[in-house]
Amino acid sequence: MPSRPIGLPPRHGVARVLSKAGLASRTQAAAWVREGRVSVAGRVVRDPEHPVRAGVDEVRVDGRPLGAEARLYVALNKPRGLVTTAADEKGRDTVYRCFDGAGLPWIAPVGRLDQASEGLLLFTNDPAWAAHITDPDTGPDKTYRVQVEGVPGDDALAAMVDGLDEGGERLAAKTVTLLRSGGKTAWLEITLGEGKNRQIRRLTKAAGFPVLRLLRVAIGPLALGELPKGAWRHLTSEEVAALRD
Repeated sequence: MPSRPIGLPPRHGVARVLSKAGLASRTQAAAWVREGRVSVAGRVVRDPEHPVRAGVDEVRVDGRPLGAEARLYVALNKPRGLVTTAADEKGRDTVYRCFDGAGLPWIAPVGRLDQASEGLLLFTNDPAWAAHITDPDTGPDKTYRVQVEGVPGDDALAAMVDGLDEGGERLAAKTVTLLRSGGKTAWLEITLGEGKNRQIRRLTKAAGFPVLRLLRVAIGPLALGELPKGAWRHLTSEEVAALRD
């Protein structure tokens, strides 16, 4: 088998290259290719698996070269009940409903919030920035306000920081603070340094305090603030840099 010349990037299907560049989902990019909207080295291709080398082969969408799109960084106050995906196989409403009529180019969610969760969710068409935000080693902490059933005492709060076993996995929060209690329920502020699947829900349940409501209020230095539910805004260049750094 011939080897790849030293210094050249590997070949990937053109739909994958478009998706990795942040232009569209893999499915949408494949549809663009089949519609004849994509060219490689000046020739229209209709096979989503047509091999190209990103950064070497000239790829255009609707005549515009790959990389010509402006980078966008958006914050959304996700309402409860929406799923964080571009298309849902069960026909449920997705977070993209919040962008209806906005005329934005394709932007992808940075991480996710499950259907029952709400609050701050980021979107971008900058894959490198998104990867930095979601990386457990380089990404910023995430802060949540969480209403739980029952009122945890000091020992339970400490246990959630020390770590609890749930389903054979060790789960722990970076910090857990009791904000207020009302007899049968309590509000906690929980900070995570990493994001495992449904981590807060699993952690608090393992401690004996199931989640009633979960709201993400900050990602690193970026706070949700007064952004209305279901509304979105562009991040400032300072906010983008602060999250990256």
